[in-house]
Amino acid sequence: MFKQKIENGFQVEVPDEWLKDGNPFEIRRSEYAQEVKFGGYVRIDNKDGVNHFVQDGYQSVMAVPYDLPVIGYGNNVVNTLRIWDAQPINTFNLDSFDRGDYQKAVEQENLAKTIVEVLYPNDNHYAGKELRLKQQYFFISASVQRAIVKYKEKHEDIRKFHEKVVFQLNDTHPTVAVPELMRILLDEEGLEWDEAWEVTTKTCAYTNHTIMSEALEKWPIELFSRLLPRIYQIVEEINRRFQNQIQAMYPGNQEKLRKMSIIYDGQVKMAYMAIAASFSVNGVARLHTEILKHQELKDFYEMMPEKFNNKTNGITQRRFLLHGNPLLADWVTSKVGDEWITNLPHIKKLEVYADDLKCQQEFLNIKYQNKIRLARYIMEHNGIEVDPRSIFDVQVKRLHEYKRQLMNILHVMYLYNQLKDNPDMDMVPRTFIFGAKAAAGYKRAKLTIKLINSVADVINNDKSIKGKIKVVFIEDYRVSNAELIFAAADVSEQISTASKEASGTGNMKFMLNGALTLGTMDGANVEIVEEVGADYAFIFGMSSDEVINYEKNGGYYPMDIFNNDQEIRRVLMQLINGYYAPDNPELFRDIYDSLLNTKSSDKADTYFILKDFRSYAEAHKRIDAAYRDEKWWAKAAILNVANSGKFTSDRTIEEYVKDIWHLKKVTVEM
Repeated sequence: MFKQKIENGFQVEVPDEWLKDGNPFEIRRSEYAQEVKFGGYVRIDNKDGVNHFVQDGYQSVMAVPYDLPVIGYGNNVVNTLRIWDAQPINTFNLDSFDRGDYQKAVEQENLAKTIVEVLYPNDNHYAGKELRLKQQYFFISASVQRAIVKYKEKHEDIRKFHEKVVFQLNDTHPTVAVPELMRILLDEEGLEWDEAWEVTTKTCAYTNHTIMSEALEKWPIELFSRLLPRIYQIVEEINRRFQNQIQAMYPGNQEKLRKMSIIYDGQVKMAYMAIAASFSVNGVARLHTEILKHQELKDFYEMMPEKFNNKTNGITQRRFLLHGNPLLADWVTSKVGDEWITNLPHIKKLEVYADDLKCQQEFLNIKYQNKIRLARYIMEHNGIEVDPRSIFDVQVKRLHEYKRQLMNILHVMYLYNQLKDNPDMDMVPRTFIFGAKAAAGYKRAKLTIKLINSVADVINNDKSIKGKIKVVFIEDYRVSNAELIFAAADVSEQISTASKEASGTGNMKFMLNGALTLGTMDGANVEIVEEVGADYAFIFGMSSDEVINYEKNGGYYPMDIFNNDQEIRRVLMQLINGYYAPDNPELFRDIYDSLLNTKSSDKADTYFILKDFRSYAEAHKRIDAAYRDEKWWAKAAILNVANSGKFTSDRTIEEYVKDIWHLKKVTVEM
């Protein structure tokens, strides 16, 4: 999406020019290029009493595929990841150039270039929304067209397309695959609507990745119909027929129509179309799926319960342990053999070593070496000296209010106040490590990054606290530095507001590397705690049911906490009294208002930061006490590694294969 630079504490987005020197591993396959059309209008040709829909007056680009090899682990298999480049159909208009209209001369080239320049452009303005929809349709149309061409090379009957192909709609972004597949089946393959719909609904399956309703994409009709005129006609018809189904099942129930229609209030609702058109709808953690069924998508679940299922996310141990943490990987292999590399549940055999004092020392030494490695990286990139003997308390993930990086940094401010009041306070030194990118247009998230860096500047330069707290924001968080971070972490911050995180996978990567979870009972944390046992994690905060109850019925007033808790009030006042921004005391006013907003208390502290704050602070005290008991901590960390077997992506994919894709296993001759 972008490379993150931190300048004066603020996030600045710069292009990630990963292709500037070419990519030796990709193969250009221009023979498989597909034309993708935007705009124009649809005319109807009537031939022999049959209507044919033809898009005219459009602009188009060529989608040119590049194939990247994806190499299997120890099985002599190389699969292919296909990515697409957009290229102009006419690169240069000499006629326009000769007339002096130089912009027009390169118009086609610019159209193509813009589509693939930056993924997920900032969409808080109209041009950004348009480009986002263009990108989605570009990638989907190219892929769907190519899939059909490939199928027809070996198979005669397009009506059996679904027997060989599944389109797994990974979130709402590829949902336009539904009407695009319909378009090709209707307009190019000559199928009747019912035939095309049967193929489509047996081909498409939808994975929901979010509970946050604002993240379920909705497109303004005006934009959607102008950019994709034929696709919009098909969506209209899908919606009309789906509304008929709703009315047949719930006669006269206007509320159901309002809550379930694909087109409503001037918007096309992509998640609803994905559910209506898919044969499977899955969440990505057990709690997430239950919330979808009984809260967010309740009406759809009641109408078609057979579609809904859960596939808890997983991670690959080959990247995040074998490759990212070679010291620990070798140690695990020395204890239980190397079967865990391709069969992670085998790692459970480590449990017998959890109480072994020699093994505990070996484990702690590996963690210490990894902390030294990360400390070097921090010194080199941030110029901050951190103590590898301190607790490495880490929160790395996308920056969003529901993930509550703000609660973390407010707690750091609270701890710092305690130290300032009592410099001799007995506490285990703590290094708080953050890494996060904020979406380019997400102002409050970007302001939170500035707050973290401002707090870091004050604390890291205060000699009076004797290095007991350090705060580090790691620039441009990505897989390559994540490997160093997971391996070195002692504490894994998974502190989202309960009911908001679909799954999370960072929590699994930390667990696999022997960090203890500090978290709410949210997303996959629930299943992590189930596997390792509540005694070996630090759980705090409201449950998802409690959060949902407050959201439905009200009754939470953050101003009460502000009025009654002097220490929390002091922290919040530091947001607006210039303590961390002496040159601009109003800099963090928006964050302060978001927590208290006295004008409209129902819109204050949406993510219950102040409500959970005391419980969070208590959990931190438990961590401080537990870390002092070296034997207990080593045992707990080893047990976390030993019980991470469920969270392999091998298991996740196997479940997709068995329950959704129904593939036959192939034995590879070695």
